[in-house]
Amino acid sequence: MGKQGSHKSLRPEFQGWHSKTLLLHGLKSDSSKCSYCRGLNVGKKHIRAIVVMFGLLGCLFLLDSLVISYFEFTNLQPSAASNSSSVFQKEFKQESSNLWVEPFRQASLWKPCAERKVQTNPRKPVQNNGYILVSANGGLNQQRVATCNAVAVASLLNATLVIPKFLYSNVWKDPSQFGDIYQEEYFMNILKDDIKLEKELPPHMKSLDVEAIGSQITDADLGKEATPANYIKVVLPLLLKNGVVHFLGYGNRLGFDPMPSDIQRLRCKCNFHALKFVPKIQQIGSLLIQRIRKYGARHSMLDTQLLGKFIHNNEYHEAKRGSEKYLALHLRFEIDMVAYSLCEFGGGEEERKELQAYRERHFPLFLERLKKNSTSISPKHLRKLGRCPLTPEEAALVLAGLGFKRETYIYLAGSHIYGGNSRMEPFTSLYPNVITKETLLTYNELEPFRNFSSQLAALDFITCASADVFAMTDSGSQLSSLVSGFRTYYGGHHAPTLRPNKTRLAAILRENDTIRWNRFEVRVKKMILEAQKAGIRSYGRSIYRNPRCPECMSKHH
Repeated sequence: MGKQGSHKSLRPEFQGWHSKTLLLHGLKSDSSKCSYCRGLNVGKKHIRAIVVMFGLLGCLFLLDSLVISYFEFTNLQPSAASNSSSVFQKEFKQESSNLWVEPFRQASLWKPCAERKVQTNPRKPVQNNGYILVSANGGLNQQRVATCNAVAVASLLNATLVIPKFLYSNVWKDPSQFGDIYQEEYFMNILKDDIKLEKELPPHMKSLDVEAIGSQITDADLGKEATPANYIKVVLPLLLKNGVVHFLGYGNRLGFDPMPSDIQRLRCKCNFHALKFVPKIQQIGSLLIQRIRKYGARHSMLDTQLLGKFIHNNEYHEAKRGSEKYLALHLRFEIDMVAYSLCEFGGGEEERKELQAYRERHFPLFLERLKKNSTSISPKHLRKLGRCPLTPEEAALVLAGLGFKRETYIYLAGSHIYGGNSRMEPFTSLYPNVITKETLLTYNELEPFRNFSSQLAALDFITCASADVFAMTDSGSQLSSLVSGFRTYYGGHHAPTLRPNKTRLAAILRENDTIRWNRFEVRVKKMILEAQKAGIRSYGRSIYRNPRCPECMSKHH
């Protein structure tokens, strides 16, 4: 995590916002009390003046004067209070009712349909063209996308797919394989009518040196977001010649358009139906959700798909309810993201040295490319362009601007926020009910997952996807993209996702010295609302992130 000393205070440009937001939260109740006191003092003075005046006229009119004074006092009290406390209540206490639902009702018109069997193209030959091996790199979510793309390619090339292998990464340091994360038999059963699947190569092919015979495919052989035509041109001849191809380090190597509709539907079916987490992950995922809500998990389509039979587990049911709703936040502010961004976050020279050392250890090729690039962009300009990761304090301001109450339960996905507790302090000051898998689970419950980052990420996937609201700070994150797509596919209009436009948000935050809070709220709400429009997937965009397209979902009027 690095040293914490340089992160103990907010960057200067956000101190004003932080103080203002804290002040407004702290003064909500105090303002009401002060207004009441002012009304009370004015009322009492008025009563005494009337009593003295009418006392001089005689005891005969004393009763009437007291009655009149009483009514004047009661009229004064609410009017004084409304001038101050009601302003705070409207802006900071009352939570908008639509924060927890999709703002656009047309979202509920889209229904899942990718589970339907893919209509086999009758022009395809019936014989099998060979075997496809896949070694997927990256973390949980990159490997998930690679698996779905491999299923699509196997169908495209009429080949048998061997259950993918997951490469060990020095960054992720997780030896987990497919069967440690996903239910193998379930996966094969769901896709059995669509493609041929095997757990391993047949015995007579196991001794083949795939690289030696020229059947190993790397990123150098296929460009990013390759088309079906690229696969038919580059991969199919090797498959027909040698009977096997091996995609080594398989990642983002299949584009989204143009794509035959049956292949596109198969990708959706794989992602949203075939890949179910193993019972070990489902059980602890269910436990996490129940401990947040403090009562049994809901029985929505989302929860059923994520938790399987463990949705009915009421072992941890508590009579006293806790939080009925919770927000999950993927705060992408780990050191790898911070270092790769080339931005600065107020830590001075110590921070710059620490992040540069991290780049040299983990991103040497990235630094080589930077040296060859003649044009360099300053950290200040990167921030202006909206290319810097949102800090915890910036994320807190967005949530406050949207109207989420201080009492909101917030599940924080991931771990190891750069800067540690000192960096998180502004966030937890505004939102003290921050919870993580590490705080919700006991040591023994977490122990089986501790050295398996992908399995830990699967727990975050479940808890984020099942949340009443999911908020992200980086729309380019694979976890955020896949979770938001899952919520779109299964959530109807009950699973809103909050996605900031970082360029627009950067412009708003640059005005922190002059912009008024109510204006900040208006602009933040408008920014988030426009990103929630329930439109159909546009050409070339990820079906995993936005499955609203004819191949994945159907629209009912």
